[in-house]
Amino acid sequence: MSGATDAIDPGQRLNRCLAPQRWWLRGATLLALVGAVLLIAQSWLLAALFHHWLLLWQGRASLGHPSAWLAGLAVCMVLCPFLHAGREGLSRQASRHARVALRGQLLTQLGRLGPIRRQFGSDGALATQVLEQVDALDGYISRYRVQSLLAVLVPCLIAVVVAVHSPLAAGLMLMTAPLVPLFMILVGRAAAGASQRQFTALARMGGRFLDLVRGMATLQRMGATDQAEAKVAQASDAYRGRTMRVLRLAFLSSAVLEFFAALAIALVALYLGLGLLGLLPWAKADVPVPYQGALFILLLAPEFYAPLRQLGSDYHARAEAIGAMQALSPLLEADTWQPQGASISPALSGELFAVECRELSVSGEGGRLRLAPLNLTLAEGERLLVQGESGAGKSSLLQALLGFTAYQGSLKAKGCELSHWPRDAWQGQLGYLSQQPPIQSGSIAANLRLAAPGKSDAELIEVLTLVGLWPILVRGNGLATPLGERGQGLSGGQLQRLGLAQLLLRDAALWLFDEPTAHLDPDAARQLNTLIGQLSRGRSVIIVSHESAGLEWVDRHIVLSSQEAMACCG
Repeated sequence: MSGATDAIDPGQRLNRCLAPQRWWLRGATLLALVGAVLLIAQSWLLAALFHHWLLLWQGRASLGHPSAWLAGLAVCMVLCPFLHAGREGLSRQASRHARVALRGQLLTQLGRLGPIRRQFGSDGALATQVLEQVDALDGYISRYRVQSLLAVLVPCLIAVVVAVHSPLAAGLMLMTAPLVPLFMILVGRAAAGASQRQFTALARMGGRFLDLVRGMATLQRMGATDQAEAKVAQASDAYRGRTMRVLRLAFLSSAVLEFFAALAIALVALYLGLGLLGLLPWAKADVPVPYQGALFILLLAPEFYAPLRQLGSDYHARAEAIGAMQALSPLLEADTWQPQGASISPALSGELFAVECRELSVSGEGGRLRLAPLNLTLAEGERLLVQGESGAGKSSLLQALLGFTAYQGSLKAKGCELSHWPRDAWQGQLGYLSQQPPIQSGSIAANLRLAAPGKSDAELIEVLTLVGLWPILVRGNGLATPLGERGQGLSGGQLQRLGLAQLLLRDAALWLFDEPTAHLDPDAARQLNTLIGQLSRGRSVIIVSHESAGLEWVDRHIVLSSQEAMACCG
């Protein structure tokens, strides 16, 4: 049903991420190259002007055409900042588009994974990946990517121009240039490893902090807020220490690059200076490079090494991006099941249908059997209770029915194999309620309209009355009653009732329940199970639960074991 995804190198994945933005980056590179040409012209004009003024001071020239040189110099000095700003703007656009696309890809992947996303971390850790780690690519895209091209093209261009005046000076530049990327790579490898460890720690901190915030009420009741505060302070202090170690590596790489660049420039300057003084051992009393050419080369020498130095300074952005992409790779490469023959799309419009499983099984990583082969038929309007020990495959069965995981064998609805359904069409026929209902921060009405956007206030009040919530809400703000994150403001039983109201608004053909009473006390669990029985009359229902209290209304129940599924009469 699903093929394994080949592992992709983080660098290759970065390249794929940037492929749609190549025109933005090419435009930025072109503007930077035009700026480099203008910088060469500016250096030539400066050298020519100083040479002319030197001759004028010596009385060997008259003030003639420097006005044209001054005008050209002014044009170069004005255009260069604009070209640099244009390059930065195009690079930022490429970065923004790439990060938006990657973030959308991650959110789509999380949607496809459904409940399986918990295998990749808590909601806090996943939120950190989608937000923080995606933004960590900004420096690589907006600075390093274009700079890596300029670090090759600009020095070559300058070396060609310098070779016209002095092949030896050009040779010195080309000989010393490899020192910069060499030490950049040596220091950058350590920075890449440190960045990867830093992102892992940040994801763990995000997950832990979210768990503490969600459990703040419990911590306050238990008087454990001081311990939680101490843990947060300890984690933040450890994160600060790791951040400083990463920064030390970045500063070390910058210092090394500056040292070798300055040493190389000094070597070129020494050659040109000794040549002007006629002190070169192989050319005594001879000036191999005249004053104007020497000044021109000396002005270009820092610009020859500037792209390499800038690349070294930005190399930590590459290390940070590689670390972030490596952390994102497991989620991006997660094997999500996709329907194969989506041309068949039965039209049900909420009508009941039968579900038939034949030798249905689900395998996990390493071929581990998560659900043993199961033969089961759910008749139209039948209500089924599924029980079994932990690890028997109850959740895997629901995940297969929800279309979030690959399966082996046959799984049909209304005689049509699930692999032939478009996922959206199939999931549109399902109503699902888990241990944690999908309640967001907002009003009661806003949460209900997540399930049915077009419903009127009267229809919302009707379903709230059916689940027994309206008499409670009407004493407050009614439909405008605000809820905090994860439904803060209602009890656990009331949140599940609100989830039931969402199911009623969806009017789905098949209701799936995954331990809906797991966190409730026995009385509240019995009441909720009884309410589900009343509201589900005439519907097809599969309910997974360890408890049986209040579930006497089911038509049939089965008990799953790790080896086989056994059917029992209810």
